[in-house]
Amino acid sequence: MDTGSPQDTGPDAAQGTAQGTAQGTAQGTAGAAGGEPVWIALPPGLLKMRRLLLVVWLGLITLAAGLLPGLLAGPAWAAFALPPLALLVWGWVMTERNWRSWRYAERADDLLISRGVLWREETVVPYGRMQLVEVTSGPVERHFGLASVQLHTAAAATDATIPGLDPAEAERLRDRLTELGEARSAGL
Repeated sequence: MDTGSPQDTGPDAAQGTAQGTAQGTAQGTAGAAGGEPVWIALPPGLLKMRRLLLVVWLGLITLAAGLLPGLLAGPAWAAFALPPLALLVWGWVMTERNWRSWRYAERADDLLISRGVLWREETVVPYGRMQLVEVTSGPVERHFGLASVQLHTAAAATDATIPGLDPAEAERLRDRLTELGEARSAGL
């Protein structure tokens, strides 16, 4: 039974994401010892940020596609605003589905990162193969109080990212992964 599946992250679960993140530290290795990883969902701030960016960009395109032809060629040409508006509505729904699909779990020997709506992708990053763990936060992420954790490993194909974390959780994860990476280094 997968207790932290993306489908289980509704409004109540989103409110408890901060609690789940704090509990993830205590339960992460304990849950992994029992066999089933404890999945931690991404905070709802990432969904809010992505939806705002979607509305800003597609809203501007919708306005330009409807206003310019409507003023220059007549009101019937304002219908060109409908495709970008439909794309905005579709993107609103898909953004949430994508956000729900992201999750991560700390196990005894590795970190699991799961994502994807149509094509599920699960990345396993062994602690002993990690070479660099960095926390990044661009201007938009900082405005929303978010940060991303980038993991670099010995094999470039297994580099992984966990986007949209609370900065405190991102720093905690960076420090923990660095500590575990140094303790389990594979002679690199």
